[in-house]
Amino acid sequence: MPKKASVIAFTTVLLLVITSSGFQNKTDGEWPAYGGDPGGQRFSALTSINAKNVQSLQVAWTFRTGDAYQPRFGRPTAFEATPLYVGGVLYIGTPLGRIIALDPVAGRQLWSYDSNVPKDKGYGDFANRGVSTWMPASGQRRIYIATIDARLIAVDAANGKPCTDFGDNGIVNLRTGLRIAPRGFSDYEETSPPAIAGNTIIVGSGIADNGSVNQPSGEVRGYDVVTGKLKWTWDPIPQDPKSFGADTWKKGSARGTGAANAWSVIAADPQRNLVFIPTGSASPDFYGGERLGNNLFANSIVALRADTGERVWHFQTVHHDLWDYDVASPPILFDVNRDGKTIPAVGVGSKTGNFFILNRENGEPIFGVEERRVPQTDVPGEVSSRTQPFPLAPRPLAPQKMTAEEAWGGTENDRKWCREEVSKLRAEGIFTPPSVRGSLLIPGNIGGMAWGGAAFDRAHHLLIVPTNNFATQVRLIPRAEYDHERESGRNLNGDWEFAPQTGTPYGMARRMLRGPDGSPCTPPPWGVLNAVDADTAEVKWTVPLGQFPAIGKGPAAPPALGSISLGGPIVTAGGLVFMAGSLDPAIRAFDVVTGKELWKGDLPTSARSTPMTFLGPNGKQYVVVSAGGHGIPGGPPLGDYLVAFTLP
Repeated sequence: MPKKASVIAFTTVLLLVITSSGFQNKTDGEWPAYGGDPGGQRFSALTSINAKNVQSLQVAWTFRTGDAYQPRFGRPTAFEATPLYVGGVLYIGTPLGRIIALDPVAGRQLWSYDSNVPKDKGYGDFANRGVSTWMPASGQRRIYIATIDARLIAVDAANGKPCTDFGDNGIVNLRTGLRIAPRGFSDYEETSPPAIAGNTIIVGSGIADNGSVNQPSGEVRGYDVVTGKLKWTWDPIPQDPKSFGADTWKKGSARGTGAANAWSVIAADPQRNLVFIPTGSASPDFYGGERLGNNLFANSIVALRADTGERVWHFQTVHHDLWDYDVASPPILFDVNRDGKTIPAVGVGSKTGNFFILNRENGEPIFGVEERRVPQTDVPGEVSSRTQPFPLAPRPLAPQKMTAEEAWGGTENDRKWCREEVSKLRAEGIFTPPSVRGSLLIPGNIGGMAWGGAAFDRAHHLLIVPTNNFATQVRLIPRAEYDHERESGRNLNGDWEFAPQTGTPYGMARRMLRGPDGSPCTPPPWGVLNAVDADTAEVKWTVPLGQFPAIGKGPAAPPALGSISLGGPIVTAGGLVFMAGSLDPAIRAFDVVTGKELWKGDLPTSARSTPMTFLGPNGKQYVVVSAGGHGIPGGPPLGDYLVAFTLP
């Protein structure tokens, strides 16, 4: 390369490293947090792998954790972790609560710590999305894991031995001190890595949906990162009748309602001493007659002081949720350049397919939000919100309506069945309330934006956002009929999920809407990757993502139809978006400017995870992704693979 071009390339990379939102990727190519940095931008300044040579990527090594497990009952393990790379070592967490340190060049295990998670407790989401790390100004680096059985554990990064000065010999029991304690063991879990800001480590929780009104409470808690002592607790359901938001819980329902928990990844802005909490629905998801009102601070993004837990601001994405429309997508911090000003921003994706861009300091919408009238409930005892918030920009990133005439199907048999089934349902677009008759929810409960989240390209100020397009069918079942319905299974074409919603007049049944031969009723594409201009909120491109495999009787769908995905993207200064997460066993690279697919790498099974990249001690750039399968009957097999790619 000519000297002038080398200087320009170096200057470009340097500017990318030092100029966005106060977050700096280390020049040695580390990946020190789940999202690359505390604010979750998932950006790397590395350029060794770029649009010109990405087609030459090949597998460097594959490591198997040995932790793929199918319990006697309940769901199998979900290996969803994104590794960290710090100090020349890769660190990964597993669903069974192990922390594994790896040589980054050879993929060889250096040490492992086993938390001895009980395997057969029937976890609702038997997942782990990774570990966290912290290093004092003087002292030894620590690795933290929040295990599926709700323990927060600290170990020495050098050898995996417990940090005896943290909690009880390295362990804090997160099941203690809750307003509503879990009754069943699997009702309360931890699936996401903790956030760390200053000397505080912050954890949310995963709470089983739809069991009852009084599911475990969803407190977010901050602990001293050295000692493990509790510093603060924030309950997303206000308990003091005089506190802000308490009036959004009618008839004293705040006291006995659980959940509204933060199960996704928490983002942090250490410079502003803020953490950004994404919350889900209060319990249960599909009937709110026992929790009338808007239900603050459920289904919200809430900014808290990292050191005290004090609420600074909030923004609610869904009022009085009846659809399981959690804020599942991790918040992402970036800057917006608008009207000659640089505005610190936070992006908030929702299962609704709406993406809100807010001022990070006060929660005010940067591109505007309006309340729009939405369909109203016809269920006795329920009172749905008359309006819901919609961003003026960007436009919805997933379809929000579907008619019977639009219903799809891979075969003539499926198409006929889908259209007839949709015609029976209440289907008035997004926010159609659940009903006894049966309602069509679009987006369904796995998207628009699922927990995979977004990435930010600092060079072009683009937000890269994956979205799902898959409708769900939901029925409320009167209590007197519920047991009979559940026993019979309503096995029209299988796939029904039942939940009692104890404490309400209705049980619940739901399923992803697919025809008898297995093809989706929702018109394709079923998964897409979007690029949104962060400075204008304009959608710059949208491309299909992944390939829907053969499930049931139907054949695999063409690639142009896309696939639902559970996992997120990363962006590099090499002009690339790396994304896995789809149902087919592959990781892909896209051109960040055009969305064109440039490379596809085969995996041993599908990857329900977000990749990462780092610069190894040998000077080579690697892209790493965990592949554990999606746990779908008839789909890609269960796995425990960590796969690294590099250039030859």
